[in-house]
Amino acid sequence: MFIIARFILGFANVFCIVAASSLIGELSHPKERAVMGCLFNTSWDLGAVFAAGVTLQTFAMPNNWGWRIPSLLQALPSVLQVCFIWFLPESPRWLISKGRGNEAYAILVKYHAEGDSNSEFVKAEYSQIKETLEAELKIAQISRKEVFSTPGMRKRIIVASFLGLFTQWSGIGLISHYLALILDNIGIHDNRTKNIINFSKYSWSLVNGTVSALIASRYPRRTIYLACTISIFVVFTAWTTASAEHSLTHSEVSAQAVLVLIFLFSPAYNLGFTVLTYTYLVELFPFHVRARGITIFQWWSRGAAFFNQFVNPIGIDSAGWKWYIIYCVWNAFQVVFVYLMFPETSGRTLEELTFLYEGDQEAFTHNGTEILRVHGETETYGTMEDNPRKAVRVEQG
Repeated sequence: MFIIARFILGFANVFCIVAASSLIGELSHPKERAVMGCLFNTSWDLGAVFAAGVTLQTFAMPNNWGWRIPSLLQALPSVLQVCFIWFLPESPRWLISKGRGNEAYAILVKYHAEGDSNSEFVKAEYSQIKETLEAELKIAQISRKEVFSTPGMRKRIIVASFLGLFTQWSGIGLISHYLALILDNIGIHDNRTKNIINFSKYSWSLVNGTVSALIASRYPRRTIYLACTISIFVVFTAWTTASAEHSLTHSEVSAQAVLVLIFLFSPAYNLGFTVLTYTYLVELFPFHVRARGITIFQWWSRGAAFFNQFVNPIGIDSAGWKWYIIYCVWNAFQVVFVYLMFPETSGRTLEELTFLYEGDQEAFTHNGTEILRVHGETETYGTMEDNPRKAVRVEQG
């Protein structure tokens, strides 16, 4: 029953993540969208700190309540969601796509213009959203297979799929699920000490993740992802080296080095894969396929997590530190893939990012009939994200 309950929770959690990340990206002010998206995934550490704190207090209970209390408390966030979801505004883009433009405009006025219904910024934003969605809704009438067969969409799917793998296979699965085994391998066997380290690790992750969320959005996405993947490669390679040294010499210094590197891995990972993931996915996919795109990411991420859950313990038990070498090679691949495949998305509105790839022009042409003129024929001078009061669209010809 417990295993079935975990399966149901994991399945339902995907729906919450897809809906919440899309809503935050589509509802946020263009200048605040990146920060809001970054804080969304970072807030996971709030729950992790709470959970680690609870298990630190209950792990020594001599009865079944030691695991029942943490399990029962998992219902609290769901109860809060059910209570407060009724107060959330709807996505303006979704409302416009359903012909409810007046409601969408009212939401934009309330949250993007402090109630000023005559705001020039809101008028420009509403017009840009409406024009782009009209074209996207025409695309949505084309078969799903045909839409995803365009070069731009294929590139998006490849990036989202590998991003899902990267978020789980960079080494975070080892730390999240098998910290106890790792600590056993470096000579730390006391359960209370393990729980204290676990609590400290998540508290540190919350701090550095929040700082990264407030800073990372100011820089180009590719720069941040490259810094993230390179840092992960360096830290994890050093971790593997220290683990090998401890295994061969049983050096106390190398054991302490492994512990330090576990804590250094947190800011390296959080810099890109925690804070930017959903911000980047929302920017990567146009409105009409955004939920599907994030779902594709989730599918690959959950598949990689399944691998972590069942294969990692076997690898650690049988190969010890040598199992980490696989992750070192994979982390090197991540750097190369990000450099070659990740497009830059910063500094533009969601509507402008509809035309992220040159091949997206094909997605706006069906059977030789042009649906909407794209970049090159319709130019955007300035962006609402960079300069919201000077965003001007100029039609050519």
